[in-house]
Amino acid sequence: MKKLIILLLIIPMISAAQDEADSTKVWKFGGSSSINFSQVSLTNWVAGGKSSASGTLLFNSFANYEKGKISWENALDIGYGLLKENGDEVVKTDDKIDLSSKLGLKSKGKIYYTALFNFRSQFASGYNYPDRENAISKLMAPAYFTLALGADYKPNDKFSLFLSPLTGKMTVVTDQDLADAGAFGVDPGKKSRSELGAFLKAQLKQELVKNVSFETKIDLFSNYIDHPENIDIHWDVLINMKINDYLSANLITNLIYDDDIDIGVDNNDDGVIDEMGPRVQFKELFGVGFNVKF
Repeated sequence: MKKLIILLLIIPMISAAQDEADSTKVWKFGGSSSINFSQVSLTNWVAGGKSSASGTLLFNSFANYEKGKISWENALDIGYGLLKENGDEVVKTDDKIDLSSKLGLKSKGKIYYTALFNFRSQFASGYNYPDRENAISKLMAPAYFTLALGADYKPNDKFSLFLSPLTGKMTVVTDQDLADAGAFGVDPGKKSRSELGAFLKAQLKQELVKNVSFETKIDLFSNYIDHPENIDIHWDVLINMKINDYLSANLITNLIYDDDIDIGVDNNDDGVIDEMGPRVQFKELFGVGFNVKF
């Protein structure tokens, strides 16, 4: 794995160094950063409710290299959000780190032989509120590493479809307490779990109407050895509605299903977990705020 990661980094650098004068043509850099806010203030409000304030920071960037038959795409997505309600402590509403890299060698037509690397984790500890004593997740607990070899179909700049029959997926839980509990599918006491399977990644970027853009990406993974019919899903959707050069509204959804993650369910709201098992995880965020593209 280490040798392949080093290869992902070195090959495009060598190619770029061979023609420094033409570097502005083979590299494309860009991204965006936005801060979304919402606020509610209540004073002597007889209908009831709570004053609150929330904010979410979103950052994404890319660095893409293309020259001859070599294509190298890199992307970083970061999100972090907080919510403060009157009388309560600050709670976390969003937290993600998503780094991906694809190195491709062009074959015929729109097909590239491709090596893909992906890393996902979070910044801060997560809790099952109102419990603030026992963290249910932390930085690098979990962390997901994916390394895949396959073919990438790229008919244009808007769409790509990557298929891999040979994919290694590693789940890492660096916190000992979470590892001892067997969190995120690792065996109790162990800090990592390795899987071998097939992987699919599809990405689409499309302008729906003027000043309204749509982006989605979905990852599917099937473990060859352990219940290949239970497919892990990670699906992100972003709809950006531009108001002007600095203001925008964003609708973001994130759907996750991992058959190795057991989630407790309280069926009768008595505070006692009645059953454990894999569940669909879903998150939705809508906000208006400042947006800067670069």
